Amino acid sequence: MFALPASAAMWLLIAALPISIFVAWNDMRAMKIPNLAVLALMSGFAVLGLIAFPFEQYLWQWSHFLVVLVIGFVLNIIGVFGAGDAKFAAAAPYIMLADLQVLAWVFTVCVVAGFVTHRIAKHSPLRRLVPEWESWTSGRRFPMGLPLGMTLVTYLILAATQA
Repeated sequence: MFALPASAAMWLLIAALPISIFVAWNDMRAMKIPNLAVLALMSGFAVLGLIAFPFEQYLWQWSHFLVVLVIGFVLNIIGVFGAGDAKFAAAAPYIMLADLQVLAWVFTVCVVAGFVTHRIAKHSPLRRLVPEWESWTSGRRFPMGLPLGMTLVTYLILAATQA
């Protein structure tokens, strides 16, 4: 089902899981994806990708970052989403090109689930747990770090658990 080998996905989860949780939390808290998180994601791949992939494939995965980064910044310039969301292109090396179709489905589900969950929490007593979160009062803006992080982690978990 996935082009990403299960063993590679397990290695990559070591970096992706905690960083994605941080990105989602920070984007909901401050409506920003910090550069430090982006650098951590890239550093995680730089180290773990060498373990997870043969060297030629490892280098090929880095090309995904460049392509997605350019596309992301163009989309940022035309106002589709924020610069932090575009910087999350640092996750692109974690994803196999052959898995784009399944990734699109995972992303769609994560955007809907993230949006619905965030809006329910925003209008529920859960909001009192973290009343200072900027995403509660950001109007129509939505912290895309939540579904972006969810997408990366879900993709890697699904690939890691493939039979």
